[in-house]
Amino acid sequence: MFNKYNVIVVGAGHAGCEAAAAAANLGSSVLLITMNMGVIAQMSCNPAIGGVAKGQIVREIDAMGGYTGIIADKSTLQFRMLNLSKGPAMWSPRSQNDRMRFAEEWRLTLESLPNLDMWQDTVKEIIIENGRATGVVTSLGIRIEADAVVLTNGTFLNGVIHIGEKKIGGGRTGEKAATGLTEQLITLGFESGRMKTGTPPRVDGRSLNYNLMEEQWGDEKRGRFSYTDVELPTIQRCCWITYTNDKVHEVLKTGFEKSPMFTGRIKGLGPRYCPSIEDKINRFAERDRHQIFVEPEGFNTVEIYVNGFSTSLPEDVQQKALRLIPGFENAKMYRPGYAIEYDYFPPMQLDLTLETLKVKHLFFAGQINGTTGYEEAGAQGFIAGVNAHRRINDLQELILKRSESYIGVLIDDLVTKGTEEPYRMFTSRAEHRLLLRQDNADIRLTPIAHKFGLIDEERLRKVNKKIDDSDYLVDYMKQHSISPDEMNPVLKEVGSSPLHQKSRIFNILSRPQINIGDIAKASTAFSNLLNNYEQETIEQAEIKIKYDSYFAKEMEIVNRMKKMEDKEINPNFDYATLASLSIEAREKLLKVKPRTLGQASRISGVSPSDISVLMVHMS
Repeated sequence: MFNKYNVIVVGAGHAGCEAAAAAANLGSSVLLITMNMGVIAQMSCNPAIGGVAKGQIVREIDAMGGYTGIIADKSTLQFRMLNLSKGPAMWSPRSQNDRMRFAEEWRLTLESLPNLDMWQDTVKEIIIENGRATGVVTSLGIRIEADAVVLTNGTFLNGVIHIGEKKIGGGRTGEKAATGLTEQLITLGFESGRMKTGTPPRVDGRSLNYNLMEEQWGDEKRGRFSYTDVELPTIQRCCWITYTNDKVHEVLKTGFEKSPMFTGRIKGLGPRYCPSIEDKINRFAERDRHQIFVEPEGFNTVEIYVNGFSTSLPEDVQQKALRLIPGFENAKMYRPGYAIEYDYFPPMQLDLTLETLKVKHLFFAGQINGTTGYEEAGAQGFIAGVNAHRRINDLQELILKRSESYIGVLIDDLVTKGTEEPYRMFTSRAEHRLLLRQDNADIRLTPIAHKFGLIDEERLRKVNKKIDDSDYLVDYMKQHSISPDEMNPVLKEVGSSPLHQKSRIFNILSRPQINIGDIAKASTAFSNLLNNYEQETIEQAEIKIKYDSYFAKEMEIVNRMKKMEDKEINPNFDYATLASLSIEAREKLLKVKPRTLGQASRISGVSPSDISVLMVHMS
């Protein structure tokens, strides 16, 4: 039935879609295998993209030629830039999305790629020949050959759904689990573990009283994820906020004795930063209420996602507790919340390319690596797809550094440190986050993507124009001045001290109370100049001026670390011969097989003295 493919991608979630698209766009023949063609790119939990650090990842995927940002923009219900009261390193784009439209746009995008085929089936086995993945065998007994295989199984590997005392085999509500792969990988020497995640109940929006809730609208001046000119929906939808209370908590507590989390039936660890409502009540007993975000699932559906109420308690307890939340007095559930437990493979078994260390040409991406979130999955899928293509063509692999991207931080953290709980990206994980902002993802990554054949000349030209234009504006503001008569009325408005003589625009804009719009308000000439430039270019120039000295200090740190990050270690380096290394360091280095001295220095259990020993033997 099938010709041999260059790359087979198993699973059509967010990781699988990005992996398949990336490999296909680079010229590989790709087969995307999914258990259900009707739920490609399903938003299994929250119908939203982005958020703190996650939004930066989406912009990075887009800057490199991936599709998550484009799909998110096309299906946006509401867009908000989070953390605008903080510095630009913390600004994080987030969109509420139409769940059905998001999946449809992904499906249409995949179907438009000439090198990509799809097949509905379940993969039961990876074909391994001479230590290399050479294809798959499906549940229908079909043997399909390939040069490389990418596994993006999400929560489906031996997935078990928990609702109170009920246990149902499944990878998602209404969908069966995938069996066989975990067992095969274990026989090949892979370590596996169990993780848990959860989702809240969905309710009928017609049964809610929105008058008892706080309205939450998106930004009036709507932003976007993609650097392309993708057309945005013309309208936005409102979301709402409400709160739990003591009565809600008391009802929820009546179900604790049947909670799979508290009775020990769930063995896997859940995401620490996205706890269930029962976990919140248990861990934060001093709080008398918890915030609930009431979020629509689409433009043309009444289904509501109850964000903040993730639970695996019995469905009758969920219903009773929900109806005690303001606005939910008559709430009708479409389906209850549930927890899901699934297999994952600790990611220290991977190379930085996301190829496994034990089997060549086999790549893992997404929740199989212990991560949580669409954005983290999409980023891994993109990198795995690119590297699968490049590996089979003996081309230089794509590895992003920690100083270049959040994607680099994500993969380096996973491969170097591993994770025993669902990994979620935060700005605090990136030591160079001031350089890794959402506004400059294209400047950082599009030139790299172009070098690897992921971005065309037009996209690169657009980025170079943004750089040139923002540099011109910075130079203009360094050279041109504004008089006290022009500027002082505006300075008085914002409570900033007046000018006593003509001052350079650069110096005025460096004041914390002043933004570039204030300068434009004071100077007609400057306002007219800004009219010639894109908003992103103007924003880039303003950020460069306000944070110039901080950027310089951060780059000094990056450059100091560059020697270690660039010092490559022979993959066959025999750490066992170095008696001066600690026993723990020797074990960890043999397990991780770091590519560089910098990566070795971040391995837990490898001390500075161990690094000094390595440096001596490598010099």
